[in-house]
Amino acid sequence: MTFSQRVVELALSIPPGRVTTYGALARAAGGGPLAARSITSILSKYPNPGAIPWHRIVYSDGRVWVSPEHEAERRKRYKKEGMKLLPNGKLADFEELLFDFAEL
Repeated sequence: MTFSQRVVELALSIPPGRVTTYGALARAAGGGPLAARSITSILSKYPNPGAIPWHRIVYSDGRVWVSPEHEAERRKRYKKEGMKLLPNGKLADFEELLFDFAEL
């Protein structure tokens, strides 16, 4: 299995109501220190990108990637999963929401 395949498989395994970081996902997939930078590119090339729970992958400080075209959908998904996005762009209770891939 390639690194990209492992990234997709792991991203799909993040449970609702939980999040991981780009770095944690990259490390769990076997990537090195700079591999986190490739996560977005890998997931965007997945044949069915809508199936990827992209809102569950955040920065290491709990901030979420915000783009005007996806902000409303992101907020909707967080609300549906019981997560709250704070005005500073971070998830409330970030540390408690973190998913450990060792739980798989």
